[in-house]
Amino acid sequence: MGKPTGFLEEKRQTVGEEAPLERLRHWNEFKVEPPEEQLRKQGSRCMDCGTPFCHTGNLVSGMASGCPINNLIPEWNDLVYKGRWREALDRLHKTNNFPEFTGRVCPAPCEGSCVLGVIEPPVTIKNIENAIIDRGWDEGWVTPRIPDSRTGKKIAVVGSGPAGLSCADQLNQAGHEVTVYERADRVGGLLMYGIPNMKLEKEKVVQRRVDLLAEEGVRFITGCEIGKDLSATELKEKVDAVVFCTGATKPRDLPIPGRDLNGVHYAMDFLTANTQHLLDHGVNGSLPEPNALGKDVVVIGGGDTGTDCVGTSLRHGCKSVTQLEIMPRPPESRAPDNPWPEWPKIYRLDYGQEEAAAKQGADPRQYLVMTERFLDDGHGNLAGLELVDIEWQKDENGRFVPQKKENSRRTLPAQLVTLAMGFLGPEQTIVEQLGLATDPRSNIQAEHERYLTSVEGVFAAGDCRRGQSLVVWAINEGRGAAREVDRYLMGVTSLP
Repeated sequence: MGKPTGFLEEKRQTVGEEAPLERLRHWNEFKVEPPEEQLRKQGSRCMDCGTPFCHTGNLVSGMASGCPINNLIPEWNDLVYKGRWREALDRLHKTNNFPEFTGRVCPAPCEGSCVLGVIEPPVTIKNIENAIIDRGWDEGWVTPRIPDSRTGKKIAVVGSGPAGLSCADQLNQAGHEVTVYERADRVGGLLMYGIPNMKLEKEKVVQRRVDLLAEEGVRFITGCEIGKDLSATELKEKVDAVVFCTGATKPRDLPIPGRDLNGVHYAMDFLTANTQHLLDHGVNGSLPEPNALGKDVVVIGGGDTGTDCVGTSLRHGCKSVTQLEIMPRPPESRAPDNPWPEWPKIYRLDYGQEEAAAKQGADPRQYLVMTERFLDDGHGNLAGLELVDIEWQKDENGRFVPQKKENSRRTLPAQLVTLAMGFLGPEQTIVEQLGLATDPRSNIQAEHERYLTSVEGVFAAGDCRRGQSLVVWAINEGRGAAREVDRYLMGVTSLP
């Protein structure tokens, strides 16, 4: 802590953003790089906490409190305040393989548990993290680290999302021969196709890191779906260990009347088609299928994926966009049953809602709403939704369940619906081929901190093991699985 009075002298100041209506004109990232002096002042706000909860990474009330990868946040905040950027980057890379990803898309549970946040707005941890790694790339400090020797052990990593990439990176640095299998045409998994370009640029940010990993020795095979193009049993026979990092890609459906109408899509299919079209064709005036041009769009579900559907639909040129949430509107400040250092469950406008409010005049979200059925235009196409308001009440077992309100039924026009209601676990083809044990939620069963499945030599990490979660948890698990694979193969490990 370089400035004991920093938190008393400086107010929280986040990075600037391009105005909502301006950024709707393009697909580029819209954060405005702040001057160095502002970042140094923000770093000075980091307090000399007796216990810095920001990097604890605990689960409190089922949610992340602090950084799941245990970033050394107070240390690099202090180094940024002192202008020692190269050292700050070294500290950041000690715990985080890909700070340019987390600095852009992580919801920042570290800030939710910042001790300063008890009495003042918290330190701008996420902004500072992103500035450190961006400066590292700009200055040429991020360079290939090629292992001095190889162990001769061969490892297959299935899935190239944040868990798979972090696992592959760590195992490669330990000297093993690592091959990453990805069923899509590009490496990155969720990072490449699940997150829109305006939040995480693909060529400048994701592909840059993938290229570095390849230069360091990681081998990537795209367009190969394990379980289909190559059976999981065949793959296992070819290598010394397999790590499954396939994610939780089975979407939650809404099986109500009209679900099969043209115009009802899973959110991830909608987002993936858009990003793939953008990467294949650039900004040339054409749009992918499905698209939102001229349509009334309804996004069912909240969270980051729902927000991304809102922002994408607006950039397509939709006629209107509405977002439906079955839960109540969060309070403006922490509720009594949501104390620090829990993640603050408060009302926020994310980038998509900000853009919709600027375009349409109001937050697009409607709360405590349930969709009863999708309406047919008479030709098999979606024409609208039938909605009903609900309230949450306890049933005879004491569980809160939605109860429909009388006289609240109404219709909402829509020609495009995206279902953004989360995911139910991993797809089961690989599980069935290898006979892997699963937990009650259909996730691959593997003990946390060990990651070994019920089959010898087969490991699992990330969302396919823990269920749908955060990018930082995926990186945490990928690193942890790499450590245990190294121990399994070599008897000992020096990986963190």
